[in-house]
Amino acid sequence: MTDQVLVLDRYSDVRQGNFSFSERVNYLKEFGRHSQSFSTLQPGMDFFDLEGIGYIGYMRKWGNVFVLSDPVCAAENFDLILTEFHKKFPRANYIQVSKSVADILHRRFGLYGTQFGSETRIDLQKWSLTGKKKQVLRTALNQAEKQGITVKERFSDDHTREISEAWIKTRKCKSNEIRFLIRPMNMNYKENERHFYAYQDGKAVGFIYFDPIYDKNKIVSYVPNISRASADFKQGIFYTLMAHAMEVFKEEGVPFLDLGLIPLMLTKETEPQEAGLLKKLLHLVYEKGNFLYNFKGLEFTKTRFRGEVFKTYCCHSKTLPMLEFLAMFKLTRLI
Repeated sequence: MTDQVLVLDRYSDVRQGNFSFSERVNYLKEFGRHSQSFSTLQPGMDFFDLEGIGYIGYMRKWGNVFVLSDPVCAAENFDLILTEFHKKFPRANYIQVSKSVADILHRRFGLYGTQFGSETRIDLQKWSLTGKKKQVLRTALNQAEKQGITVKERFSDDHTREISEAWIKTRKCKSNEIRFLIRPMNMNYKENERHFYAYQDGKAVGFIYFDPIYDKNKIVSYVPNISRASADFKQGIFYTLMAHAMEVFKEEGVPFLDLGLIPLMLTKETEPQEAGLLKKLLHLVYEKGNFLYNFKGLEFTKTRFRGEVFKTYCCHSKTLPMLEFLAMFKLTRLI
């Protein structure tokens, strides 16, 4: 009998639960280490709960199940909760999960674990704006200063909807806000969410909403999940807001800042568990699909901060899950 079977046998009495919202929040604060853990509490999510262990957040579209992020539980229980979830949803797709989750799903159930993009984490205690590679940031900050831009943290909205609606009209996807991969701007649950606004001549011209990332009931990082800029003022707003917020978090003693998903920022080599054909297709979408989403622009912006880059994966049962990806694009409102 393998060690893993012994581990699962130890938890054979674990039952699928039906957590209250406050119970899920407790698991989030204990185990919400993933950059999308907070987003698992966005409206429209379904949940798979295991009492005493944690939960998995997912959505459905066209008969497909899409899991968002790593399970919200202790890493040593990933195998257990994923096994129980797989029993109920053997054809589920997993989006933006870590290598450890991809390895479990590949080893135990034969799922492919194909790189979906990259994420970046910045060590705030080592952060500074110095260095040749951060010249773009310094230039943007200098331009913002010349334009009279100031940044303040606010705990109430300031022309948020007005800025957001004008901003959306300038995007590739103009009809709706993206959801699932990016949680909605308005959520009922907002605990420890941080809002920073940029002002010009006393008027709000941009903002970033930061979501907390937890470990053992402490905030260990923030991630900028919602960012908007006035259609009339674009240059330097994001960098200026980010630089200000990072200094605030650094002074508070927050260890890290995560920048979240950089979709389709992929490495060239193909790992053993990846679907080679799908990865080639994703490379092609990155090169030719900017009419769908500004993949290259987002990569350029986030990589200017020079954080530690690591891979994030999607897990799937088919070699080329075309219908599943189409359903996911509809779910996220990209199409």
